[in-house]
Amino acid sequence: MQDLRRGSGNRTPFFLLLPASLFLLSHSFNAEAVFNRTYNTLENSKSIKGDFDAILRHGKLRILVPQDFTSVNYLPRKHSPLAEQQRIAEEFALSHGLIPELVIVKNFADLIPALVAGKGDVIINNLTINKQRREKISFSVAVSHVYEQIIVRKNDDSITRVSDLANKTLMVNRDSTFWHALQWLKENRYPNIEIQATPDNELHEQILDRLVAGKIDATILDSNLIEIYQGYRDDIKVAANFSGQRDIGWGIRKDAPRLVSEINKYLQLEHMAGGDKILFKGDLKQIKKRRVLRVLLRNNAASYFLYRGELAGFEYELAREFARYHNLRLEIVVPPSHTEFSSWLLEGKADLAMGFLEPNDWQRQLGIEYTRPYHYTRRHIVVQKDDPASQISDLDQHTITVQRNSNYWESLLNLQRQGANFSLRAIKDNVETERLIQQVASGRYQATMADEHILDIELARSVAVKSAFAVADEIPHAIAVRARNTGLRAALDTFIKRIYKSEFYNVLYQKYFKNPGSVAKLASGRVIDLIKGQISPYDKLVQKYAEEYGFDWRLIAAQMYQESRFNPKARSSSGARGLMQLMPRTASSLGIKDLDKPANSIKAGVKYLDWLRDRFSDELPLAERLWFSLAAYNAGAGHVHDARRLAKSIGRDPDRWFFQTETAMLLLSQKEYASKARYGFVNGEEPVNYVRDIKQRFEAYVELGSTQLGSVDPSRYLTLAGR
Repeated sequence: MQDLRRGSGNRTPFFLLLPASLFLLSHSFNAEAVFNRTYNTLENSKSIKGDFDAILRHGKLRILVPQDFTSVNYLPRKHSPLAEQQRIAEEFALSHGLIPELVIVKNFADLIPALVAGKGDVIINNLTINKQRREKISFSVAVSHVYEQIIVRKNDDSITRVSDLANKTLMVNRDSTFWHALQWLKENRYPNIEIQATPDNELHEQILDRLVAGKIDATILDSNLIEIYQGYRDDIKVAANFSGQRDIGWGIRKDAPRLVSEINKYLQLEHMAGGDKILFKGDLKQIKKRRVLRVLLRNNAASYFLYRGELAGFEYELAREFARYHNLRLEIVVPPSHTEFSSWLLEGKADLAMGFLEPNDWQRQLGIEYTRPYHYTRRHIVVQKDDPASQISDLDQHTITVQRNSNYWESLLNLQRQGANFSLRAIKDNVETERLIQQVASGRYQATMADEHILDIELARSVAVKSAFAVADEIPHAIAVRARNTGLRAALDTFIKRIYKSEFYNVLYQKYFKNPGSVAKLASGRVIDLIKGQISPYDKLVQKYAEEYGFDWRLIAAQMYQESRFNPKARSSSGARGLMQLMPRTASSLGIKDLDKPANSIKAGVKYLDWLRDRFSDELPLAERLWFSLAAYNAGAGHVHDARRLAKSIGRDPDRWFFQTETAMLLLSQKEYASKARYGFVNGEEPVNYVRDIKQRFEAYVELGSTQLGSVDPSRYLTLAGR
């Protein structure tokens, strides 16, 4: 299917065959998404399976939507939840350089079979998450929560509860959860219920018309859809709830765990969580007002990694010490590859960048300045352990593989200019040097280049490589900041002068680079595959209960580490117990006892977090409800509601947590504010740090669980976008 802007020769463009109301439904969409969207029919969609890497290669995210989604012939007076879900899916696609393509499915019953057959990549259709569907497909975290409700004619008072459905005629889709629930009622309680299946291609609007005309007595719809219809129709009403609250999610093929992971990451960390994503370029004084220091780091063995659930790394610990000295909360920002360090720093996505960066004049011309050096290294040619190479002339016929946009590449080009006779091979910029060293050891590559501290890690781990020789004198590494942030640079210079070669610095250096026992221990505890689950000894249990209650399992793992450091026997001074540190009476109220058992503690903690989530309005953005719920887990829902009320009174947004309601939470530890709060004093630092620490650990789990695919080629994106 061609891009809509280009048409399709002499044929009528497909979008002209669709109802004009499709674009009305989408009136609030991101303009870029609308402009770049394409359309297809189920019949014309090719069968393409595969996980996220295959989707990136294909260049499109195919979004399966029912015809009913695109055929509502009205301008909604209330915002359409289906249009909102579509917008989110399209923005997710664009964030990865993909063109969103809507694949129109005529019948609801064909949605899941089409997904399984590879006709699309994700289903967006108010899809209820249940056990039967989980056997066929995977789901994202819940994007919404709804009630299934019985709809009748405006003046019909004969149905006010489920039992009144006896002797009534209802029409619902045969493949919906409604159908199966009604069948159970017919077989077990009310045999006189007449259940009619929705005819093929019939839309919700037409079913409601049947209802009003008296051809059926009732139908069942999700509450968020009913709100739309009631916004412009006055001939129907809700008679009763048919079910309790249900989770709505996006459907994804079972063979695409990476896609599930990326979607969950977007839903819970990026989309509608913009309060902490605002670009900010302030200097140290402004940073201290925000009380958060954002540091760009890469996930590798030298800088920043996960060790048995804990965040670790030489540069991470240096950044944490600087943040602690200035009473700042540390937030790590991980770019997709080395090439984004400069642009992200200049754009204001972080306050400083670390990563053993080598100062250079080209970066200075862009507006980046460097601190005094905090580390020096030599650069080595790395070959297999039995390779006889020991000098530059021995590299004849060797191929050296490094990242193209790296200082290594420039160093090697200089050697070639000086007469060295070796071949140079480029690898993707997101491949870490430690990985290249390991591939030299395996024989995949002949040689690579590495800074000494990175090579030291692999040698301490007994990786079968060696340094053929060092190719340069000591090279300085410094911290990058925006040139205008002179106060931050001065504070960093003072910090580096104080700690460089100090006992603190030397102990860290031995721990991460020189001590073979320590390096090997850290390597053995590093997380390798977070999609399959290798964070804690309890990952399978966490996955089970997180899925049951609609949370990303890595979030629950991050919270569990925060609560107990994965210690099932943990006790607090207040009496909280187990992995999730619940009070026994709280667990008992949830129907769970014996919190020393990991399964019981995890289930109780997740169930309690779900209960807290319901204490906040459905109108809150999904991601925001998550942060409010975590804050309530730590401090109690009452204090969080106090903070929301206070946030509104001081001009902050009570519907957002980061930099908004969390600011008010901090004020509740002051007498003048606590005395006016319904629930009184609370040490606001605790829930604020609690939520930020879990978020940071969750982000680390997500980043480390993502397969290294490399950045999307921007030239490809611009071509597809028609720019």
